[in-house]
Amino acid sequence: MRWVRFFHEVGLEDVPLVGGKNASLGEMIRELSPLGVKVPGGFATTSEAYWYFLETNGLKEAIAQELTGLDVEDPKALQGASRRLRNLILKGEYPPDLREEILSAYRQLSQEAGEEEIPVAVRSSATAEDLPTASFAGQQESYLYVQGEEDLLQHVKRAMASLFTARAISYRAHMGFDHLKVALSVGVQRMVRADTATSGVIFTLDPDTGHRGFVYLTAIWGLGENIVQGRVVPDGYYVHKEALKAGYKALVYKRLGTKELTLVFDPKEGRLKNRPTPPYLRNQFALEDEEALRLADWSLKIEEHYSKKRGAPTPMDIEWAKDGPTGELFILQARPETVHAQKSPVLRVYRLLARGEVVAEGLAVGEAIATGRARILKDPKKMDRFQEGEVLITETTNPDWEPIMKKAAAIVTERGGRTSHAAIVARELGVPAVVGAVGATRAIPEGEAVTVSCAEGEVGRVYRGALPFEVEEIRPEALPRTKTRILVNVGTPEEALKASLLPTDGVGLARMEFVFASHVRVHPLALTRFETLPLSVQREVEALTEAYGDKRAYFVDRLSQGVGLIAAAFYPRPVILRFSDFKTNEYARLVGGHLFEPKEENPMLGWRGASRYYHPDYKEGFLLEVAAVRRVREEMGLKNLHVMVPFCRTPEEGAKVLEVMAEGGLRRGEEGLLVYVMAEIPSNVLEAEAFAELFDGFSIGSNDLTQLALGLDRDSERVAHLFDERRETVKALCALLIEKAHARGKTVSICGQAPSDYPEFAAFLVEQGIDSLSLNPDALLRTVRKVAEVERALGLG
Repeated sequence: MRWVRFFHEVGLEDVPLVGGKNASLGEMIRELSPLGVKVPGGFATTSEAYWYFLETNGLKEAIAQELTGLDVEDPKALQGASRRLRNLILKGEYPPDLREEILSAYRQLSQEAGEEEIPVAVRSSATAEDLPTASFAGQQESYLYVQGEEDLLQHVKRAMASLFTARAISYRAHMGFDHLKVALSVGVQRMVRADTATSGVIFTLDPDTGHRGFVYLTAIWGLGENIVQGRVVPDGYYVHKEALKAGYKALVYKRLGTKELTLVFDPKEGRLKNRPTPPYLRNQFALEDEEALRLADWSLKIEEHYSKKRGAPTPMDIEWAKDGPTGELFILQARPETVHAQKSPVLRVYRLLARGEVVAEGLAVGEAIATGRARILKDPKKMDRFQEGEVLITETTNPDWEPIMKKAAAIVTERGGRTSHAAIVARELGVPAVVGAVGATRAIPEGEAVTVSCAEGEVGRVYRGALPFEVEEIRPEALPRTKTRILVNVGTPEEALKASLLPTDGVGLARMEFVFASHVRVHPLALTRFETLPLSVQREVEALTEAYGDKRAYFVDRLSQGVGLIAAAFYPRPVILRFSDFKTNEYARLVGGHLFEPKEENPMLGWRGASRYYHPDYKEGFLLEVAAVRRVREEMGLKNLHVMVPFCRTPEEGAKVLEVMAEGGLRRGEEGLLVYVMAEIPSNVLEAEAFAELFDGFSIGSNDLTQLALGLDRDSERVAHLFDERRETVKALCALLIEKAHARGKTVSICGQAPSDYPEFAAFLVEQGIDSLSLNPDALLRTVRKVAEVERALGLG
């Protein structure tokens, strides 16, 4: 056929003929189907067919005339030109031979499927589309569940007309593309019945940070348009690439989305309809773990193929769907990811210098902070109300909002997830966005100054008022390399992706209790002894764990995911996880915790750390911690995870902890497992030789070591002024530990607050020969420079 090509007849070399989207579909069918990647078949009208249609209807001159002198910054002029151009195309007639070729291909597609008139998706594919430096994604229209010959012809024409939507005209103008050198190929693809199943989007990197060690998948019930349009918050899944390649179950982390709506095809009305998702489905993950792993495997094959083709690493942006009638998974399209692929290696660290009243919260997109006057808009047609530098507050966005979004200092939407339209455009523009901020249009005061912060982890916040903040730029290649290893402290899993991009040697302290608080939230014994709980507490626990028949499995699953994300983010660099170090009053605040924790006069010096792990009243809880660590190392394949025992008062106590760990299947030295001990009690220093027989190294906890060396309670404001890690007593203990540990061939690090707060204290430790410093991320730059300076003075540089 002259004007039509079936997908299996084209490949990436045919972009000028069928556009990026269709060429990519053909490439995958031709090259990746033998590797197990499933792509629905179909056909494409060619770019030549597009020019043929314009010439037959005498439209080229009319288009050129309409676009000459058009000011794309004038919204009314732009929308008027767009409307007139699309009407010209819609009124055009098909040349008979083009019409017949389209219908002949459709009949063949239907015949192959064993149906009289098969439902199809009609997608646009511009000939300049999906090039490495530009993404036309969302600039033209797609139409789902098109069925019947006349319906198909009408929608092919509508797809061609969508080359002249206002957003498409504006985008080409800003990117410097000549309007009359960009043609449109229309892809007609067999419809996957995801309306009775699930669908989603995949990135072969983390879309927020650009971390390339992951495949990030999203999933919802029904057709995927709800994700793209930002109408719902999807489930999210992180799969670690290297572990997946090595054959492990590398789904390290998943997050349940709200999935508010389900887009389905209504056969009675013959159209697509959005319906509220039933509560029981909202509380279920839309993908089974094995399905997520299979899609991740396909995504890796796609990324590897495209990278090889282009001769450069090529992260991919992929759409997938599951067919309801057959249960089969399919890849619907794939294109190079363009936001992070072009980013410079400069890392910007944003810090709020003050806190204020939080007026809205949602998912953070990006890592920046911005201030501006809040402008609440419900309709993009009212764009003349929006001023440059304001903060856009709206329910959701689609491509019609883009002229407004380009003027915004920040974006806040009530709906959507991390792969919604608002999130994708915000990343492209480099502005912070808070999506899924329920009630934002009611809670945020119109016209008042607000601060949008996406620099506080996974949660994005909108504060009342213009709060002060600072930005630090880090060029990794400009940071001095030091003999002393530089590690980083990580609190929550959500911080890990961003922190892992800093130029460090790994994680010196990952706090398990932070993962408890944010991801588990239930006291371990409330799970192991669920049947003994009062009915009211059982209901609280059940509300969090209803998807788990075995309550212990909930703990291991949630904890291993949080820890797994940290270990995967830094892989293959070492990550040292400290076992839980809550005090009894902190454990008591977990759900059900008050039933199992004693009331202590001074929890700081009471039943904490190692003394809990072998005690009959907590041992079963510690064994769950051990099981979670084993899952991360053995099932997820993250052998870079090591562990640390906190607040271990005596060597005998340390030996007991190692015995319980071995009882749970976690043995020091097996498969490279290192076990460290915190040095935060004077006995850890004075009996360092005995501790060195049991453990692989020490990590100084400067907060506890200072309070115990100086005999004060650091929680007491009456003596707070005496608390100072720089006292000679504390420094002498640190120096003595380094000396004793090195004499036994053991390493010493520090993960306490002191080197992050006081560069001179870090300098003292370097002078004493400490092996590594574990710093808070915001202290990295100044401390590393100080360490390099000291090493040069000592002749170590």
